[in-house]
Amino acid sequence: MTWPTGKSKASTMEWSDLRIFLAIAREGTLGAAARTLGQTQPTMGRRLRALEASLGQTLFQRTSDGFVLTEEGAVVCQHAERMEQEVLAFERTLAGQQQELDGLLRITSSDWFGSHVLTPVLAEFSREHPRVTLELLTDTRFLSLARREADLAFRIKPFEEPDVVSRKLLRMPYAVYLKKGARRPKPGDGKGASLITMDQAFGDMPDVAWLQAQFPHATVAFRSNARDVHARLCAQGVGLAVLPRPLGDATQGIERLPMKEDPPPRDTWIGYHRDLRRLARLRALLDLVIERLA
Repeated sequence: MTWPTGKSKASTMEWSDLRIFLAIAREGTLGAAARTLGQTQPTMGRRLRALEASLGQTLFQRTSDGFVLTEEGAVVCQHAERMEQEVLAFERTLAGQQQELDGLLRITSSDWFGSHVLTPVLAEFSREHPRVTLELLTDTRFLSLARREADLAFRIKPFEEPDVVSRKLLRMPYAVYLKKGARRPKPGDGKGASLITMDQAFGDMPDVAWLQAQFPHATVAFRSNARDVHARLCAQGVGLAVLPRPLGDATQGIERLPMKEDPPPRDTWIGYHRDLRRLARLRALLDLVIERLA
């Protein structure tokens, strides 16, 4: 890779430009990268063009499907990712040494878990510590703890990332629900019944196969990756749904269907990056979550 005459990587690259470069490389489009960083698409495009001009290199091929790294861009990406790791480690170390109960805490979980399980605990924490700003991000994606996309994460599977401190928080019971007053299909048959299940991306979840095995002659009427959507559709009489008990029991207009066996329960795990283990506001929230939910 040839650098412009009289310029070095140190003099032509700034970390803010490399953050934009990495976001575009990871997301593949200016729009998606802009949403990730909270920037505008024109700003992203202008900063990328300025970076390429300063380096004298084309870092991306512009294609109909998005932005693809060139050979030179791939080299820059390797260096930028190493720089990112150093910057993030530095930020986490500084954050982990803060002992004041103020500042921002980002929490990530699934939509229904955030709404029906975490919200009461977070409300209690906010009343006790009004100087701490809580930000709850509900997303089907696993946000990165290393990149501080979130400080505390709740997941339905163990954490595999290095340097993450985690523990099993609770085992969540599930049940089958249907609209109140609706005809109850016979378990083991299900003829004439309709099912509401997870979409194909989440089709390997154990309750999907379990529900179809319990009602083998039923038809799948609706698929969605959102449990809250399942509950609302169930209340509208679209079909049977397997729901977490906190969500199903709190949803008006539906009732549990007695079964000989319950759907498979799911474990919930909680995790945070080890560099934040001494962050006072994180420790305070962890203590309350464990006291209320574990």
